Amino acid sequence: MLLKVGELARHTGLTVRTLHHYDAIGLLAPSARSEAGYRLYNAADVARLHAIQALRLLGLALAEIGGLLGSESGALPAIIERQMASLDQQIAQATALRERLGLLQQGLAEGAQPDMKDWLATLEQMTTYGRYFSPAEIKSVMANWKTVAQQWPPLVADVAALMARNVPADAPEVQPLAARWMTLLGQWMSGNVDLVTRWGEMYRRESVARRDGGPSVELIAYIGEAIGLRMAALLRHLGTDDLARLGEPPEDEWRRLAGELGALQARGVPPADDAVQAIAREWARLFEVFTDHDAGIAARLMRAMATEPVLQAAAVAAPAVRDYLLRAMAATRQQKLPPAAHGA
Repeated sequence: MLLKVGELARHTGLTVRTLHHYDAIGLLAPSARSEAGYRLYNAADVARLHAIQALRLLGLALAEIGGLLGSESGALPAIIERQMASLDQQIAQATALRERLGLLQQGLAEGAQPDMKDWLATLEQMTTYGRYFSPAEIKSVMANWKTVAQQWPPLVADVAALMARNVPADAPEVQPLAARWMTLLGQWMSGNVDLVTRWGEMYRRESVARRDGGPSVELIAYIGEAIGLRMAALLRHLGTDDLARLGEPPEDEWRRLAGELGALQARGVPPADDAVQAIAREWARLFEVFTDHDAGIAARLMRAMATEPVLQAAAVAAPAVRDYLLRAMAATRQQKLPPAAHGA
């Protein structure tokens, strides 16, 4: 099948003048001519035209295209691969732009009416965040912020109070705050350790990230040292994959159960009593969920809690109540998991 120049122009969306120009400069000469002298293009000519247009879209000049089509890298499969890679990049850029616009649209829908200063500040923050996170990650972090925003100020105030008293970061009394900080950060960052790491790096390096009354770099370094001790203790017993599988610690439920156990213990109720056993089973059930129903992780975390003073310093139950719980768990044979608990 042969196409006249007008037919090829209609099929490709190019002008006849463009095809004549390609012929004149030797870039796309028709393979045949009719008896009347009309240009006739075959399938090979059309494939070459596709290659020319693909390279044009990649930003190459016509002079460069002519030389490239004569080389091995100018073969049609290679050109199509380059064109697909270019389109993938354009799609990624367009997707990122769309998601950033979505964040702005969401802010406007929530009633924000920014002035010029607000717009500039927002753009600066978006540019900064964009160096560390994808638009999808930024959207997730902002959405999660609403669920934890009210919990941060009192926690930051508690940490600042210890700093003001010159309590060393490695003191046991800092550990409960370090545990709270880790839990809250995990909720904010959807339990993504890599996201937490990048956020910390951005917060330390970028002043724009510390806008709007965020904690000082000094406070971050202080609590960071305490968290580092806690992480080191955990990593002596669990791998990073284990930590990634841990759920959100049900501290409120464990604290409530610890209170009930303490009351029973004070009354002298033996660990094997049905009331104590019921609490022990509930604690174990929560622990099983927290450790992703993995007996290996549960055992390693139990060992960490039993041997690491740093972890014990942040336990939700006092040592005597913890011992009471462990004896209650040891008294029953109905539990599938080993006796222990993250917060015990």
